[in-house]
Amino acid sequence: MNNSVENRFFGIVCGALLVFVAPLFVLFLFLSSERADKEIRDHISVLLVANAQALAKPLWDLDEESVTQISATVVSQGAIVKVEVRDQSGQLDISQSTIPRSFDGKLVQVSRAIIYNTVDGPKNLGSISVYYPALGLFSGLKQEEVVFISIFIFAVLAVFGTALIGNRFFVIQPLMRLTAAIEATRQLGSRHHVDWQSNDEMGRLARSFNEMQTKLESEEKELKFAHRRATDIYNLTPAMLFSLDEEDRITAVSDYWLLATGYNRAAVIGRNFADLVTSTTRDKFKRRQAESGIAVTVKFVCLDGRTMDVLIMESEAEAGAHDRLSLSVMTDVTELKASEDRNHRQAITDHLTGLLNRQGFEAVLDNKIAAADAAGQELACLFVDLDRFKWINDNMGHAAGDMALIELVERLKTYLAPSDEAARLGGDEFAILLPAKDAEKRARMMCEQIASIFETPFAPDMHLSASVGIAIYPHHAATAAELLQKSDLAMYAKKRDGKNGAQLFDNAMLDRARSRAEIEPNIESGLVDNWFEAFLQPIVNLNGRGIAGFEALMRLNHPQKGLMPPAEIISVAEETGKIVRVGNVIMEKAIANLAKISRISGMQDSYLAINFSPLQFEPALPARLAAIVGHHGIHPERIVVEITEAVLMHDNPQIRMIVTELRRFGCRIALDDFGTGYSSLSYLNRFPVDIIKIDQSFTRAINDGDDDVRQKSRMLIEGITTLSHKMNCTVIAEGIETEEECRTLHQMGLDYGQGYLFHRPKHAAVLIEELMASESAVARAS
Repeated sequence: MNNSVENRFFGIVCGALLVFVAPLFVLFLFLSSERADKEIRDHISVLLVANAQALAKPLWDLDEESVTQISATVVSQGAIVKVEVRDQSGQLDISQSTIPRSFDGKLVQVSRAIIYNTVDGPKNLGSISVYYPALGLFSGLKQEEVVFISIFIFAVLAVFGTALIGNRFFVIQPLMRLTAAIEATRQLGSRHHVDWQSNDEMGRLARSFNEMQTKLESEEKELKFAHRRATDIYNLTPAMLFSLDEEDRITAVSDYWLLATGYNRAAVIGRNFADLVTSTTRDKFKRRQAESGIAVTVKFVCLDGRTMDVLIMESEAEAGAHDRLSLSVMTDVTELKASEDRNHRQAITDHLTGLLNRQGFEAVLDNKIAAADAAGQELACLFVDLDRFKWINDNMGHAAGDMALIELVERLKTYLAPSDEAARLGGDEFAILLPAKDAEKRARMMCEQIASIFETPFAPDMHLSASVGIAIYPHHAATAAELLQKSDLAMYAKKRDGKNGAQLFDNAMLDRARSRAEIEPNIESGLVDNWFEAFLQPIVNLNGRGIAGFEALMRLNHPQKGLMPPAEIISVAEETGKIVRVGNVIMEKAIANLAKISRISGMQDSYLAINFSPLQFEPALPARLAAIVGHHGIHPERIVVEITEAVLMHDNPQIRMIVTELRRFGCRIALDDFGTGYSSLSYLNRFPVDIIKIDQSFTRAINDGDDDVRQKSRMLIEGITTLSHKMNCTVIAEGIETEEECRTLHQMGLDYGQGYLFHRPKHAAVLIEELMASESAVARAS
């Protein structure tokens, strides 16, 4: 109660008395004391004047007795308690005093000179001094003043007492009731009212307080009802609801949450939610606010130990500097997650073999590179392409091809380690990743195992092989895309070198790839700007060496680079599909040149052999060829369509039909480079072949220094020639460069020859000029 309102009021009133009333009372006492002191001084002054005159004569006469009597008379007057009379000469010094011994107060002295009038004038004989006690504040009060002061003090005390009593009844008492109501509300939790009725401010305060209590009581009832309703909704909502504090501790969970997870409410309240999440997704949950703060999918561990994938959506509101209010909903997405995983696996898996597809392989390749870096290993990438697989699809059906792929994968899996990864990139292309300390050694071992897979046929008459390209990370490539690209380059290099084997990447392949990339725009520019030329190489009769025909050879005459190697151009044109346009240009120019040559004497029956790529065998080819030869007036039998064994090997019904149509039109069919590929004499039986062209590799071998090679080569050529003649086919030897080769071939019975010994390929204009010059020479000789 030291700081109570009543004590403060008492202090304020006392302070007011001290500040205002007390100074006035002191001033009144001071003025009364001054007035009394002045009256005493005035009385003493009159008394001193009279006694100074009375003492002049006795003091002049040095009448000590008279002086003493007068002094005694003075000291008995009023307030004077002491008198001193001193002679100027010092002969008299009389002192009279009535001061009691116990007096220790202060005395006030008043003096006056004693003057005596003589014949010579006034003389100062000495002085008289009187003393009276100094007056205090209360010493000068008169009776009526004391009465006034008493009345004043009583009035002040009465006012003071009345103020205290009024404050007690009209301020303190209602405040105490208000305080009691507030304390009761705080302690008991119920809304207490103030029992006070008045029309003053305290009454209005009490009414306002009571109204406020009534309103709060009503609002509390509404809040309790709303809370009870919210709690019911929280618990009855068929969703896993929970709330977390700022430290991710669980503060509330819904009944459905408990039902779904199996936990007891008392067991989970206060626990950190991250403790209920698997260790693999715990960090993901803790990072949710820093990363997104909206949603996170984690694995939640239920009471019975089962794990379910849950999607947590959290909303929160800041309640203070360190407080956080949140409401989260946890949704079981286990089935959805499993469905997504299935869809993802399907998206990255080849449906036929069960291996990764190209998308899945590219996704896992980066991870394999990162894992290899972390383990301090290398990573080998094997790019596998099956040989002759298109032939199986075309001749045995796609079902047989699919069964072969499935069987291939089953055989391959027996050689794969758990850390290896295999994928089907599409069609008959596969890729294999092999992490190892020595990846090149591991890759070569795998290539041997892959080769062993193809030793056993996949079905009767279903023999396959594979071309494998190898690239090693980090020796050959620094990125996933580069590793796959370089293994692909190595595979194509093996394809070009004869297929059926493995090839390790080297930088020369990259240079060749760049060169091929430069060739492609040259082909397009050549088609647009007419850079392609049809060079002609004569074909001669080995008996007499007269020109029987010409072979049209493609050449690209670049304005800056000159004549470019044809093999690279043909290879790139076939890969890009531009070989059809190039072939049509060469065919048109070659037939036009044959028409010019036909005007030369002796060349009217010469024929023109034109090479055709498998891609050129389109349904429109016979009609196009017929239109060109008709335009130039060339008989169809003078046109020889040269095809390779690769065209016949696929046994494509469309190609068979087009070849038959060309043969029916009158063109002859030549089988080029016989003996270099998958040679089979059955081609001569199944296709309408008129001419067999023996590859130049056999021509060179007939005079080889090795007797065994020479003997076998001659036997092969003689056998091919004999069989061909029996089937009414003409035989031409390619690549004749020496007289000895020409003589030997002629002795073996070959019909025609072609090679540098006779003529090199030449521009048609140059060849025509030479032929015309030869014609003129013959005419002059005759």
